[in-house]
Amino acid sequence: MGKRVLLFPVPYQGHINPMLELAAILHSRGFSITIFHTNFNPIDSTKYPSYRFVLVDDGEISSQFESTVENTVHRLIAWNNSCEKLFHDCLTNVLSDKNEEPVACLIRDTHWYNLQYLANRLGVPTLVLRTGSAASLNWFMMFSQLFKKGFIPVQESQLDMPVVELAPLRIKDLPRVGNCSSEAINNLFTNDMEAIRASSGVIVNTFDAIDNKEVEKFREAIPVPVFCIGPLYKFTLMASSSLLNEDRTCLEWLETQAPRSALYVSFGSLACMNYEEFIETAWGLATGNQPFIWVVRPGSILGKDEVDLPDGFIEATSGNGKIVSWAPQREVLAHEAVGAFWTHNGWNSTLEAIFEGVPMICRPQFSDQMGNAQYVTHVWKVGIELEGKLERGKIQKAIKQLMKDDEGAEIRQRMRSMKNEASCCIKSDGSSFINIDKLMDFISSC
Repeated sequence: MGKRVLLFPVPYQGHINPMLELAAILHSRGFSITIFHTNFNPIDSTKYPSYRFVLVDDGEISSQFESTVENTVHRLIAWNNSCEKLFHDCLTNVLSDKNEEPVACLIRDTHWYNLQYLANRLGVPTLVLRTGSAASLNWFMMFSQLFKKGFIPVQESQLDMPVVELAPLRIKDLPRVGNCSSEAINNLFTNDMEAIRASSGVIVNTFDAIDNKEVEKFREAIPVPVFCIGPLYKFTLMASSSLLNEDRTCLEWLETQAPRSALYVSFGSLACMNYEEFIETAWGLATGNQPFIWVVRPGSILGKDEVDLPDGFIEATSGNGKIVSWAPQREVLAHEAVGAFWTHNGWNSTLEAIFEGVPMICRPQFSDQMGNAQYVTHVWKVGIELEGKLERGKIQKAIKQLMKDDEGAEIRQRMRSMKNEASCCIKSDGSSFINIDKLMDFISSC
């Protein structure tokens, strides 16, 4: 009889996708799959008929918080505080099911920290999936020290001060989540790191060429096995795990555009903007003189239930733009007509841009996105950052700088080189491919 792997993603889009991709890799290597999921942002199990899905009923936790960026932290902490109550029976029932294969291990999201201790008490080997970069693990690990030193909450006068312990980050690049208190964020990250110390190892959705030094730094502090096997999406073909309906007409629209001419604009599944920023974005795109696809997610404009485009915008763009509520992002970025990506720099989006060779305009919003943007713009130098107040003139300038100017040509060349380097890691003799084999052996031996 084979073995079964249990997986529990945090129920947000950027965390669900990598966990399901990891599940697909495990399944292709002969493991049976059980996925735990909450009432919040439920996964469509009909897309994955080969997997077993187990509901973890979180009661009123999901509904007691408004859907704001700040409340992601509070909701995560509330879930963890109720972990024993929510998850104990679900896990013990699965473990005692004689009709299923024996359990090899549990793979949990980094932020399900209290699940680690429950699994340990039940004797279940547990691995942690970090859906961000290896560098972000070090940022989370140092957060409590910087908090104690008074660098957090961030002071206006210290924004550009370098963080010596986390070069090349500046104080303003440290993780923050909207108006969420630094105490709550510190609580989350501290618990995340302590639980990793009690784990069997860490799986990271990254690749050695860009994160190897960060992995070594992390291992020095927390000596557990680390497997860099990203980007996970490149190792599997699976149904879309998007929680929103993708508008695929944008792919047809791209077929009418010249190679590398279109700007793709998307700020992920959680980030929002106010209406003034929305108007400035609209006119920045309209005057940027480049074809564009703009993803305006439902609920992403604060105080607006519907997309309310400014007067004259449609006439001004005259077929030069395509607005959709959600897009099949990987297919968009892989299309030859796309020449740049204006992004929030979530890690999944950043990885996808690198592997499809698309330079970035960076507008980070929260959590690890500021640090990701700093690496994109100042370490790898494959993008530019759009900082400060969002104004149409600045947007227009950024588009021209990246897509038309000499500086943009240099950035595009570096991105092509980075894409080539990244592509090597997913070949049969590449680092991520080899690390997947090592991970499979590790899980089999659990």
